[in-house]
Amino acid sequence: RCEAMSTYPRTYDFIHADSVFSLYENRCNIEDILLEMDRILRPQGSVILRDDVDVLLKVKRIVDAMQWDARIADHEKGPHQREKILIAVKKYWTAAAPEQNQQRKL
Repeated sequence: RCEAMSTYPRTYDFIHADSVFSLYENRCNIEDILLEMDRILRPQGSVILRDDVDVLLKVKRIVDAMQWDARIADHEKGPHQREKILIAVKKYWTAAAPEQNQQRKL
């Protein structure tokens, strides 16, 4: 069962997780874990995630949609390792003001 961490929003500047998505694969959705990371991570905070390449490709698609700046790097033992590293920064962004959206439509 997945639960939110008992911490305030925007508490952390940095999160490092080693195989957390594989570990909780049958218990938690990737989206739920990432939303919780997004909640507790400050804007411009960083994450380093180690996991299987297939898992990290799914994670990257999701964090890209969350407006994070992310890239996947090879394992320190080389590119032929299944384990990869995802490095991401939660960008600080705000939605456009409503009047700007109206002007764009005209």
